[in-house]
Amino acid sequence: MTGNDVKPDLTGGVAFGPDVRGLTRVLAFIEKWGNKLPHPFYLFAIIAALIAVVSAIVSATGATTYDPATGDELPVKSLLSGEGAAYAFTSAIDNFVEFPPLGLIITVMLGIGLAERVGLLSTFMRGSVLAAPGWAVTFVVVLISLLGNLASDSAMVIVPPLAAVAFMVAGRHPLVGFGASYAAVTAGFSANLIPAGTDVLLSGITTSAAQLVDPEAVISPIANYYFMGVSTLLLAVSITLVTGFVEKRLGTYTGDAEADSEQLRPEEKKGLLRAGLAILVYLAVLVLALLPAGSPFRGEEGAILRSPFMSSIPVFLMLLFLIAGVTYGITAKTLTAWDDVPRMMADAVKELVPFIVVIFTAAQAIAWFSWTNLGMLIATNGADFLESANLNGVGGLLIFALFVTLPGLMITSGSALWTLLAPIFVPMFMLAGVDPAATQAAFRITDSSTNTLVPMNPMIPVILGLMQKFEPRAGLGTLFSLILPFTAVIWIVWLLQFLVWGLLGLPVGPGHGIML
Repeated sequence: MTGNDVKPDLTGGVAFGPDVRGLTRVLAFIEKWGNKLPHPFYLFAIIAALIAVVSAIVSATGATTYDPATGDELPVKSLLSGEGAAYAFTSAIDNFVEFPPLGLIITVMLGIGLAERVGLLSTFMRGSVLAAPGWAVTFVVVLISLLGNLASDSAMVIVPPLAAVAFMVAGRHPLVGFGASYAAVTAGFSANLIPAGTDVLLSGITTSAAQLVDPEAVISPIANYYFMGVSTLLLAVSITLVTGFVEKRLGTYTGDAEADSEQLRPEEKKGLLRAGLAILVYLAVLVLALLPAGSPFRGEEGAILRSPFMSSIPVFLMLLFLIAGVTYGITAKTLTAWDDVPRMMADAVKELVPFIVVIFTAAQAIAWFSWTNLGMLIATNGADFLESANLNGVGGLLIFALFVTLPGLMITSGSALWTLLAPIFVPMFMLAGVDPAATQAAFRITDSSTNTLVPMNPMIPVILGLMQKFEPRAGLGTLFSLILPFTAVIWIVWLLQFLVWGLLGLPVGPGHGIML
């Protein structure tokens, strides 16, 4: 039975668990009004139009702001003027093709897409979950699920069913494993030990927003690496502990689902081993290339943080996944001809077409926001407010993280939401002395932790179908009552980690702290 074979019962008809009708009604309300939001393409087109109108109104008042780098006065310019119209049309193509996230995400997806299509990522997840020893099943299941964002949204349908089977094999309730895994995959989407497409995409958007204040600003894909790396282990432990509570609530499993699972074939095991060795050799070559003081990959005076190496991280990630994917594919015989490599890479890029379409209007909106100086006007006034309210970096960022909760429930795409918020909040916090990487981290923890409660998620019917393999009466109420304890803990632990991280003044990534 698959997700397509089951007509989901959205009434939450399972007898166990607390009454979640109130939660279901709230989520239904959010779903109803969230569905009324236009497609992101139109949403950013509307925002661009509003920027044009507002710029004309504000410009007519003679409003000015200032350049934080030079202190020079900057007038707010109208897009509904001759100069503004000329700018809008002549810059449209440049705004699109030079939008930082565009090239970054396409580059990385060339490698990740190949690795996914040859079966490397799914085989690694399946093998790790099913090979876990009984005493470590929960932790391994959760950790692999947190690493699932390497496979993007496909991890939602790959890992949770495997986790359920692993729990059944261990004599435990399969829905507990399913819920823990699903919560880790979705709510912990930003946490990872290996930089993924999410890091590349968000860093590109943050860079674009930061350049409103500092044209030379660059936020690398590993700008949140320290924070997210520790988050991965911290969330894995937290979710593992919550699993015991959920397991007691559900009690003994009495369903009739079979615990049959497909073990890795010999060629798949050999493929994983050789891919792992290929990665180690590749990383060793990178280290050797970076070690000499005169390495061309180093920056001025031998610097590493501001260097060609850091600027090339997306390319190095692409090559890592390409090398591992090709090695696995040849060994596991999922690559049968060299022509399969560019074909699979092209298939991966095809999946980005909806993103590319949205980026066109998003890039115009952000560029117009910058050109009119509306972005700088809001940023300078917002920074003045933060200073007058005596909100230090950590306090202001925590308030911002809490603010993200509501729009995070309404807008399904995290990248679309960050594209909307970054041009406002990144410059605002920069002018208050906050590192853009820290603002990005504050956004990620709340946007990610609320993913499980987004009722507009198009994957929900599929998830319900997969759940119903183990509990035929499972509905939307079952799903939300199952994952709510996990979601609450992830949200609280992540906010506490961010608070402690900021108070200790720890760097969120190489060369990036809470404050500039």
